[in-house]
Amino acid sequence: MNLSDRITRLPRPYDTDHADEAKSLAPWASGDVYKLLHGTCGSSPYLKGLLAKETDWLEGAIEQPEQAMSELFANLRQADPDAVDVTLRQAKRRVALLIALCDLSGVWTLEDVTGALTDFSDLAVQLALEAAIAKEVRRGKLPGQSEDDIATAGGMVCLAMGKGGAHELNYSSDIDLICLFDETRYERDDFHAARTSLVRATRKMASTLSDLTGEGYVFRTDLRLRPDPAVTPVCMAMEAAERYYESLGRTWERAAYIKARPAAGDIQAGERFLHTLKPFVWRKHLDFAAIQDAHDMRLRIREHKGLGGPITLPGHNMKLGRGGIREIEFFTQTRQLIAGGRDPELRTRQTVPGLQVLAAKGWIPQDAADVLAEHYRAHRDIEHRIQMVNDAQTHDLPKSPEGFERLAYLAGMSAGELEQDLTRRLTEVHDVTEGFFAPDAGANTSEFDEGEHAEISSRWLTYPSLRSERAVEIFKRLRPEILNRLGQAAKPEEALLAFDGFLKGLPAGVQLFSLFEANPQLIDLLIDVVSTSPDLAQYLSRNSKVFDAVIGGDFFSPWPGRSALTQELSTRLQEEPDYERRLDLARRWGKEWHFRVGVHLLRGLMEGEEAGRAYADLAEATLAATWPVVQEEFARKYGPCPGRGAVVVGMGSLGTGRLHAHSDLDVIVIYDPDGVEFSDGKRSLASRTYYARLTQALITAMTAPMAEGRLYEVDMRLRPSGNQGPVATSWESFQNYQREEAWTWEHLALTRARVVAGPADLAADVEAFRLEVLRVARDREAILQDVGEMRVRIAAAKGEGNLWGAKIGAGRMQDIELFSQAATLVSGQGIRHTPRALRVTEWLNETDRQWLIDSYALFWSLQIGSKLISPEALDPETLGSGGCAFLTRLTNTSDMESLKSELTARSRHAAEIITAEIPLRAENEEDAKP
Repeated sequence: MNLSDRITRLPRPYDTDHADEAKSLAPWASGDVYKLLHGTCGSSPYLKGLLAKETDWLEGAIEQPEQAMSELFANLRQADPDAVDVTLRQAKRRVALLIALCDLSGVWTLEDVTGALTDFSDLAVQLALEAAIAKEVRRGKLPGQSEDDIATAGGMVCLAMGKGGAHELNYSSDIDLICLFDETRYERDDFHAARTSLVRATRKMASTLSDLTGEGYVFRTDLRLRPDPAVTPVCMAMEAAERYYESLGRTWERAAYIKARPAAGDIQAGERFLHTLKPFVWRKHLDFAAIQDAHDMRLRIREHKGLGGPITLPGHNMKLGRGGIREIEFFTQTRQLIAGGRDPELRTRQTVPGLQVLAAKGWIPQDAADVLAEHYRAHRDIEHRIQMVNDAQTHDLPKSPEGFERLAYLAGMSAGELEQDLTRRLTEVHDVTEGFFAPDAGANTSEFDEGEHAEISSRWLTYPSLRSERAVEIFKRLRPEILNRLGQAAKPEEALLAFDGFLKGLPAGVQLFSLFEANPQLIDLLIDVVSTSPDLAQYLSRNSKVFDAVIGGDFFSPWPGRSALTQELSTRLQEEPDYERRLDLARRWGKEWHFRVGVHLLRGLMEGEEAGRAYADLAEATLAATWPVVQEEFARKYGPCPGRGAVVVGMGSLGTGRLHAHSDLDVIVIYDPDGVEFSDGKRSLASRTYYARLTQALITAMTAPMAEGRLYEVDMRLRPSGNQGPVATSWESFQNYQREEAWTWEHLALTRARVVAGPADLAADVEAFRLEVLRVARDREAILQDVGEMRVRIAAAKGEGNLWGAKIGAGRMQDIELFSQAATLVSGQGIRHTPRALRVTEWLNETDRQWLIDSYALFWSLQIGSKLISPEALDPETLGSGGCAFLTRLTNTSDMESLKSELTARSRHAAEIITAEIPLRAENEEDAKP
């Protein structure tokens, strides 16, 4: 479709005499194309001057602007490098004229306009750089480089920053470049000569683009965004730049690199450099402190530019003033900085797509994203028209009525319409963004009467989390809100003491306090947690970054399940190439999900049974995703797994799929070398040794204390022959042992075994064999006698437990589980779960069966609840009202005294039922297993 058929708007002529000159400047124009030129010449002296110089070219270009741009770019690439100064300036005139006409007529969208400007900028920088590098190469000044290295600029790259990096250049934009070179491309002795040559080429490139000659200029070029520009050369080694950002980089530089893009030179080297900078730009945790940094930057810009006053249109800066373009960009980039480290999809360079993905991910309301996107496009349109008048790099609205009317005409509006439209848009942008950067701090006083506990809050300033001025400043704003919410707790004094304990253990405060300031609803969650669970509060003080997960948008959504968790962690681990970082990533990921289960249980979003499955899902997903990573790392040295590989078998509670907050993982590893005797790697190992060391590597991966802590404690004592046996068991040995040597207790353990990680074919074989072993006909009396002796040994080793213990003691959890395992073994079935096994115990009457099932449910509710509160023995005297209320709700009892009575009655009668079937027999020393 021709341009004339796509025109949707037209500029109006402010100066009719200049407008009428369009007839003589473009006699070939007619219809809407002539109206477009007529209005343009009448309102923009600059564009009228371009038309006078380029009318012949425009005649052949205007009807097919996209094709004309493509041909212009192709011709530039074929032009004489020695004449680059002239050819680029001529091209700039043509590009500026054609883009302006496509913009003013509505033929191109804002993205089309800014994209075309940026594409020309990239090409201009590339051609100017090639010409400069070519001279250095031909003079022999660039060591080791030849004509073949000109296109990649001898390892030098120009990073487009700001709007150039985002493909969002404005109409009369300068271009911000950071010029770096890959020092590894040069011998050590050639480094200084190479740097000198590349610095010289950079300066020549910049002058080619920015010098004003009789032909005009191409782009004003700014090289000052590089590290410490006052003392560093205009072209730096990448290694030096990386060191600077790692040690001295500031928030505004992080924000700048959101948009950074290799635009010319060695693009691949530029991409590698940006990859190394990812940890600097994209923090692994939510970074709400960036809000204050951005707000402070905005205030400094306003103060420096004198833009701090109210919105008044004459002279208002559309970029930096209130409600302007920069407000929208800061709003977008700051949210990206906060969460982009956790979510790569937020790392888009462009503003409008950035707003939309932030809304899609739940970081900003969709209506806010839509409003800001609409106003951003409108602001950019006006910015372009301001600059089109005289090709001035300005963002200021005209101060005179005449100038404002000219601008309105160029926009195809009346002055009154433009004034009303701008006032509305600037005001709406300011209202949305100011509320984000500088939300109301809340009341300056608190309704909470600290009273006799005033000495507690008075010592807060001595805690490590408040050792910096910035932390104190943020906390000072938060303090009234915190005290108010403490005052609303059921027992404010207890809540205050609990919060004090949390704050005392917090090693640093800026990030967390910033998080609370931006998300005050988290204070309620914190007070709820610390008032109920001292253990979870202590965990939070040491791992406060898990609050990140709450802000992620789906924290309170239904539990995703084991498969989704495994897939998520596996995907994230694949994106991180470094092994230790992978393990830390798994720890960080696991802590966030672990915290999520605890909060859901604490707040009644999960019941005890559901939470137990969720903890187990998380553990299984961690093993399933980590096991291949461990094998991959191990294979680097010793080769891939010989034979069919190895499976990780969950035993005990992991096998049944029910864990609590402090469960360790009972596992065994079974491998099948399938006749392969040695691994095929740089260092070959015998298969048995290979899998033993691989298993140790898995244990280390799970249990080693790293920067992000541990994943889980791992217990392998349930493997064949216990601690005396090898840490990994061959598939053949495992089968032989279970058939020929295993004791009754080992077959009891097998009732709960389940493969949780490893190759599917071997997993299927292990499960089939488990069922085969369990289905063997057995003598009921012999099994019950063995189990009776086990009950005696357990009681001797662990005692009778205590009144508030859910697990240990006659008739409590462990006793019921042992009974259900015996029932499973007698029945010849492979049932893993205790309640289901009890239901098929035909030799129990229905009343007794249901009593055991209901008792087990009560004990489990107490177990999972008490372990969330504290890993230590439960003591109602020190539990606090919040903890007591939580446990009674979870166990469906009215108060702790009722819970105590229920526990006593349940365990006593359960013990009677079990003992009637499995008497506590004295151990037969002769048959006992050592």
